[in-house]
Amino acid sequence: MPRRALVFITALVLALHWLVLSGVPLAWDSPAQPSRQVFSTRSIAPAPPPPTVAPPGVTAVPVAAPQPPPRKKAPSPKRPPAPAAQDRPEPAPTAAPVAEAEAPADTGAATTVASATPEAPANDAAPVPAPAASAPAAHAASAPAAPAEPATEDTQTGTGVDIRPPGGTGRSASTPPPPVRIPAPTRLTFDVSGQAKKFAYSARAELLWQHDGNRYEARQEISAFLVGTRTQRSVGTVTEQGLLPEKFSDKSRSEQAAHFDYAKGRVTFSANTPDAAAGPGVQDRLSLFIQLGAMLAADPGRFVPGTQITLTTVSARSADRWTFTVEGPETLDLPAGPTPALKLLRLPRKDYDQKAELWVAPGLGYLPVRIKLTQANGDFADLLLRASGPP
Repeated sequence: MPRRALVFITALVLALHWLVLSGVPLAWDSPAQPSRQVFSTRSIAPAPPPPTVAPPGVTAVPVAAPQPPPRKKAPSPKRPPAPAAQDRPEPAPTAAPVAEAEAPADTGAATTVASATPEAPANDAAPVPAPAASAPAAHAASAPAAPAEPATEDTQTGTGVDIRPPGGTGRSASTPPPPVRIPAPTRLTFDVSGQAKKFAYSARAELLWQHDGNRYEARQEISAFLVGTRTQRSVGTVTEQGLLPEKFSDKSRSEQAAHFDYAKGRVTFSANTPDAAAGPGVQDRLSLFIQLGAMLAADPGRFVPGTQITLTTVSARSADRWTFTVEGPETLDLPAGPTPALKLLRLPRKDYDQKAELWVAPGLGYLPVRIKLTQANGDFADLLLRASGPP
């Protein structure tokens, strides 16, 4: 019996030790989560200050005892939140009257000359001016008018054709295009010599001019080994004042195009560059050469040496006002043979502009027989007539 009691007591002691040890975590056990205790707080109002005893002869002013701050009541989760302030309709404030500042005249967008060489960087393209911001009425009424600046080729407005006689001063008013004499449909082939990125090359070019009296298409393609092919195309309408382009495309590795919308008076570009103004006499980089010759053919006596012709010229990216000066007659020694021609010159006016030289032949209806375009970096393309014939 005592032995059984001893065994029982020993088993009881071991059981108690196991219960105690099982509550102690070991090193590889995860740390026990701290127990959370809930505390409640309550505000205790401070005791009011003792009454102040006023000295004799002074009337005491009662001072209110400070009140404890109100307790913040947590919103009930079951109660829907109040509608946001922006959900409640409020009356719109009445705007103060403002005076719109007058928008500056549209001068067109600056650009570079398209040629057989790659087009110049697009940072030379100036966007069509946007309307000025609104100004308060009082400020607009008191602001003095800005003095007028003398007009130059950089600030010319409008999109019409300007013809200035030799020795003329100032800027002539924009006028509709003068009468023209459209040349007959012709295919012209050229020998090309040039330089692209300091690399000299030789190539062949073709200018295909077609029309039926109502619609026209001009297509020029230049191909050279190691340089590739560049194609320009102009399509549009034939009018009494000459060519009215509707689309001009320029394609080398990829194609870019300008679309003319005369109803809106704008030209839009597939290159996502700013729109340009489109009005009477506007031409693209290819129709320009046909239009100039057609103007000269209609009235040769008007375009004596020194006469300047200014018109808006559109590339596949932007537009600019181009001024050509009639240089005078020359006889060119071309692959097609000696050819009497009349030279027109356009000099660069700013960075990235190109020098454009154009020779038109009266014997071919004033179609171009030589075109030389020189880039600002010295690269150039010189097209010399080899042969001409029906398309």
